[in-house]
Amino acid sequence: MHRILVFFFVADVLLGAPRDPLRHVNPLIGTRKSKIGYGGTMPFVSPPFAMTNWTPQTRQNKISITSYEYDDTAISGFIGTHQPAIWMGDYGYITLMPQVGELHTTPEGRQLAFSHSDETAQADYYAVSLRTAEGSRIRAEMTATERCSMLRFRFPSAGVSRVLVELSRPGVPGFAAVDSKTGEITGYNPHRMDAHLGPFALPNFKGYFVVQFRQAPQKAGTYGLDKADASTSRGAFAEFRAGELVEVRVGTSFLSVEQARANLQHEIPTWNFDAVRAKLHAAWAEKLSRLEVDGASDPERTRLYTALYHSLMYPRSFSEYGRYYSAFDDQIHNGESYTAYSIWDTFRAESSLLTLLAPERIDGMITALLQNFKEGGWMPKWPNPSYTNIMIGTHADSLVAEAIRKGFKGFDRELAWKAVYKDAMVPPDGDTSRRWLDREERTPYEARAGLTYYKQLGYIPNDKTDEAASRTLEDSYDDWCVAQIAKALGRDDDYWFFLQRSLNDRKLFNPALGLMNGKTSDGAWAPIGGSQDTNENRSIAGWTEGDAWAYTWSPLHDQAGLIELMGGREAYAGKLDAHFSGGHNVHSNEPSHHYPYLYDFAGQPWKTQAKVREIAAAEYGFDAGGLDGDDDCGQMSAWLLFTTMGFYPVNPASGEFMIGSPLHKRVSLKLGNGKTFRVIADDVSATNLYIQSAMLDGKALQDPVITWEQIQAGSTLRFSMGPKPSRWGAEWRPVAIASK
Repeated sequence: MHRILVFFFVADVLLGAPRDPLRHVNPLIGTRKSKIGYGGTMPFVSPPFAMTNWTPQTRQNKISITSYEYDDTAISGFIGTHQPAIWMGDYGYITLMPQVGELHTTPEGRQLAFSHSDETAQADYYAVSLRTAEGSRIRAEMTATERCSMLRFRFPSAGVSRVLVELSRPGVPGFAAVDSKTGEITGYNPHRMDAHLGPFALPNFKGYFVVQFRQAPQKAGTYGLDKADASTSRGAFAEFRAGELVEVRVGTSFLSVEQARANLQHEIPTWNFDAVRAKLHAAWAEKLSRLEVDGASDPERTRLYTALYHSLMYPRSFSEYGRYYSAFDDQIHNGESYTAYSIWDTFRAESSLLTLLAPERIDGMITALLQNFKEGGWMPKWPNPSYTNIMIGTHADSLVAEAIRKGFKGFDRELAWKAVYKDAMVPPDGDTSRRWLDREERTPYEARAGLTYYKQLGYIPNDKTDEAASRTLEDSYDDWCVAQIAKALGRDDDYWFFLQRSLNDRKLFNPALGLMNGKTSDGAWAPIGGSQDTNENRSIAGWTEGDAWAYTWSPLHDQAGLIELMGGREAYAGKLDAHFSGGHNVHSNEPSHHYPYLYDFAGQPWKTQAKVREIAAAEYGFDAGGLDGDDDCGQMSAWLLFTTMGFYPVNPASGEFMIGSPLHKRVSLKLGNGKTFRVIADDVSATNLYIQSAMLDGKALQDPVITWEQIQAGSTLRFSMGPKPSRWGAEWRPVAIASK
């Protein structure tokens, strides 16, 4: 068999056939803390946008801790998780663990040692050998579907062989039951780790499970259900003869046990592990092959396709064959649903990437946000799966504006207008009586906190609302997005109103500093806050996870206005120089992601070309420690993907992409309309990073900008690269926002 695989691999290379992109996905990238940083990712085995992700569990996950960390040396389970990012919580999870000998239910008691040399981590398959205390080994394998998984455990020839199924943890009133005839285990887990952050109790919420074994267990039972003090976890177990290959399939649901069983029958109808894996492999191959690259080394391909794997995980599907549970009204509805939108992060580039690589999903994703609006009163900013009030702004406005700008029509546009209009005009409950602290518990939905003051003063005052300066600047961008939606729907008066209000960002520019600066309610400048301040102090100064340097260029829509405020393009570029040379650019957090592309606006695009290359090399590596900053549902990875292709959506809702410096000789994008967009970089190398000239479909391109329409036309963008800066693109100027 191995000889056959080698033959086909050699034939692919000799005949020029495209390689299987899955061989270049390394799910371990981002799982290790390193000198680059920590991506907080997990080696998920699941299809794109899966409802449930499956991963080995080296530690008990919770808010700020993920299930798997590379430097851990023991595994305590294989978890079906819904945790989307390190700083979010899990909900409705289930854990399985093979063991021999005595029953051990605690993570510490059941954990078994492993080595990375005995581990295989792929997008469609995970396998590891677990070392028991007696010195024998249990071989564990796992593959998955959108809502289900299949596992195989090869037990040693001596001792009791057991599969533990943990339904919930101490203090969580989960439930498990065992069918005495078949050994099938069913149950539910009502835990939501983020429940304290949102306004809704959701008494009907549960993650339901069905666990089936190919062979009937010799013995099965439950544990922890009779503990009055709830000091133990709750679950079940099944025992088998020593030395058996035990096959398990697991169905998950948020509707019912019956639906979990139906999901399992639909997605894994037969006991064929290899067939399930092959189907998962095909799902990933179809998606990953939409991006092709030439001129990259194998490590570079691995970095690139792993980034694509990460970016195609979210938002996650939250519906089950035409029905979904709503975490906004606690009821079951008909329709399609998604959750895990890390919108404050992903509106910047990840969402734009999905319009290119997963356009068939966009209408459903926007519809899901609008359903949340109908059921809960607002579009969410970070659903997990309900409102969490994490981060600022109402950047779902940007997602809607971008979808409309790019011609997506499979959602209710009038309903979308009602949703974004409410974001822009209706303050949250108790707006002037709350400071809206970061992760403040049990608050109403936050929406645009401080909107009352924003409407009165044209900015949000630092002495009234937390993170006020950042909120003002990001609300200004969202106003611009609402204006674009109004224009598309023929609402001219609303268009001009919100377009002019989108210039509120300019009210915070302090000419004495040359930076944005928060204000107090009496109009005075607030303390500026420094990059070395604590998050608490930066919040008092008005900033969200940053400082004045991180937010001065944050009005994505108004760089022309900022150039004017700073005194022209040279001054604007000089301030950017100070930003980078002063160590203010923190790529591990999203507010800085567009900054290297801003030299295009300054008339110095060669600096953009150098800076994006520098950041890509410094912040993205090739092994487990090769990702700086939380990947945040694909945003960190999306930056690398766009930068590799040579362009980036500085203002994602504009439909324009600023040009950087392509990393490889050729990149091709297979588009949803059947066409292919190509980027060719002649003579490109690590030193030949500067654009000397550019052609779009054989015609000279002078501006450092391409549009959505040019990409969708299946154009070819061709660069001539060289070792020294040129003045290509230097004469382009951004268009200022017009006054009525």
